[in-house]
Amino acid sequence: MGNQVEKLTRLSYAEVPTSDPNGFDPDGGGGDGAQRIGVSYIFSNDDDDDDQDERFDHFPSDSPAVSHEEKPFDPEDEPECAVYYRDECVYERRARAATQTPESLLARCRPGDLLEFVATGQYPHWAVYVGDFQVVHLHRAEVRNNFLTDVSQGKRGRIVNDLYRFYRALPPDVVVRNALEHVGSRDRELCWRNSECFAAWCRFGKREFKIGGEIRIGKQPYKLKLVFSEKKSHILEFQCLEDVIMEKRRNDQIGKDAVAQELANHLNATQDIREAHFGN
Repeated sequence: MGNQVEKLTRLSYAEVPTSDPNGFDPDGGGGDGAQRIGVSYIFSNDDDDDDQDERFDHFPSDSPAVSHEEKPFDPEDEPECAVYYRDECVYERRARAATQTPESLLARCRPGDLLEFVATGQYPHWAVYVGDFQVVHLHRAEVRNNFLTDVSQGKRGRIVNDLYRFYRALPPDVVVRNALEHVGSRDRELCWRNSECFAAWCRFGKREFKIGGEIRIGKQPYKLKLVFSEKKSHILEFQCLEDVIMEKRRNDQIGKDAVAQELANHLNATQDIREAHFGN
């Protein structure tokens, strides 16, 4: 497998096998009242790529059509989520996280920092700050070294060192070296599906961020918890961190409202199936 994997496509929720063939968790959603849905990715030869910034981040799906036209970032529509490995929280993003202009970011960045640039309707773009106003990032299937202000393309951004809270960061000089050593890598030389996986690997050095870094087996030890309110959340289950990141980024692109609608459509459909099988 390794870096010879060309592309993945996402299965719709209704097509994914879960602990119950109709998508219901017999244990009642893990004890916290949240619905659980298994999510998986399969290999695809689909060459359609309308998001060249993240060549692995395009999935044909039944989601609402998303415009890639630049829009002002709307923090209210950014999904709040947490990622768990078994019972340990490995990633957490609160709602309405603050963002800054690229110029303000430059005043705060230190070598080895992870940066995330965001825009409504687009995948977040991650980069590693390496000093001298420059970042290293995975862009259009190539690891590049560019000025931060050029990479941002006017988008607002933030330092995201603490999102992956479970992993211990490498020393800043090692993070910078990891990034710079891969400048110029491209296409089949790449071991990462998107800019987030590359930047996180540079900072933490964990194989889980690489293509095929974890063996996909029957168990689904990772959980992505989507939080819509204090009383409403959903849990998606995955076999590896790589798949969690891809789904999380897809949700970031389409926005919280679209994610909520997508899940509601699925749960309504599975409720109809359940009633047809078992009665009211």
